[in-house]
Amino acid sequence: MPAGGAAAADTQVAPADPVGGGAPTSVVDDAPLATEPTSWVRSGLLIVALGAALAALTVVAGASGAFRVPPAEVVGSVLHRLGLPLGPTPDALGEEVLWQIRFPRVALTVLVGGALGCAGALMQGTFSNPLAEPGIVGVSSGAALGAVVVIVTGLAPFGTWSITGAAFVGGVVTVFAVYVASRHDGRTEVITMVLTGIALNALTGAVLGLLTYYSDDAQLRSITFWTLGSMAQATWPKVAVVAPLAIAGVVAAPVFARRLDLFALGDGPARHLGVDVERTRRRVLLLVAVLTASAVAVSGQILFVGLVVPHLVRMVAGPGHRLLVPGSTLAGATILVGADLAARTMAAPAEIPLGVLTALVGSPFFFWQLRRMRSRQGGWA
Repeated sequence: MPAGGAAAADTQVAPADPVGGGAPTSVVDDAPLATEPTSWVRSGLLIVALGAALAALTVVAGASGAFRVPPAEVVGSVLHRLGLPLGPTPDALGEEVLWQIRFPRVALTVLVGGALGCAGALMQGTFSNPLAEPGIVGVSSGAALGAVVVIVTGLAPFGTWSITGAAFVGGVVTVFAVYVASRHDGRTEVITMVLTGIALNALTGAVLGLLTYYSDDAQLRSITFWTLGSMAQATWPKVAVVAPLAIAGVVAAPVFARRLDLFALGDGPARHLGVDVERTRRRVLLLVAVLTASAVAVSGQILFVGLVVPHLVRMVAGPGHRLLVPGSTLAGATILVGADLAARTMAAPAEIPLGVLTALVGSPFFFWQLRRMRSRQGGWA
């Protein structure tokens, strides 16, 4: 049965849409989940396990590095800052390392990973395609292009925040351009949007290559950060800038869960069940753009997280987006914290670019998923 098919059976048409405005729509958001108790138990265990894994990895990431801090002192330092005088604490240098270097990096990695995981689940839902990810509509390459333009031209209207701001604007503008270019007669088709995204990705890639060709050595080092991805430049001010956007996006995402379940039936059946497909897709794309652009604006391009994470969660929690979206958010944060820990410790004192590491792991998974889908469907033709 297609994803959301069980939920669709319980759907009734209603005269007004609380999210979509005045267009006739359904009461799908108020319908109970058609999920067996065992699935709820399994999904609950998954959320608890992901939360525990994220907490454990956070402690390990705080303890690991050139200046080692015992895990007990990492926990003790956090508890003391929270007003709970429990456990040992590190010395002054250890406190400085934890709160000025490692904790900002871990916090930013959690936000970026959670935003990318959530955006990936939304993209695969609204495109009804398990091979979709945020980068398919050009948001990652657009953000990188915005940052590189500022680096190469030297424009800095907002001081040190000019590159980050240009990356965010570049990501959002690219998604808007893909949506407008693929829209015809008031409607957008998924395949047209995907092909438009591929074309725009190729165009931004060509411009990036041209700008890289004309850049000097110092600019090349900055460009490398945006094209390969890294958390090495994490600071508390960056965390403060990204946190409101990422948290707002993650909180808003479950609102669309029931509609995304119905998208699995196809645009036509979803319309017949009362979903305003165009309005929902437009709002989901805006949410994906904000989540992904805010993440890429501080980390550079980190590929395959939005593609791989929803698949891993779907294997355990099933296709329902009310569990898939928060599960992908937690799993994205957990996996990226682990990947960043590996990136800065595997080749210490050097650091492997985070985007390279996620691509090395994500590419084989993508090939495996392609073969798995082909074997299930009996071919693509």
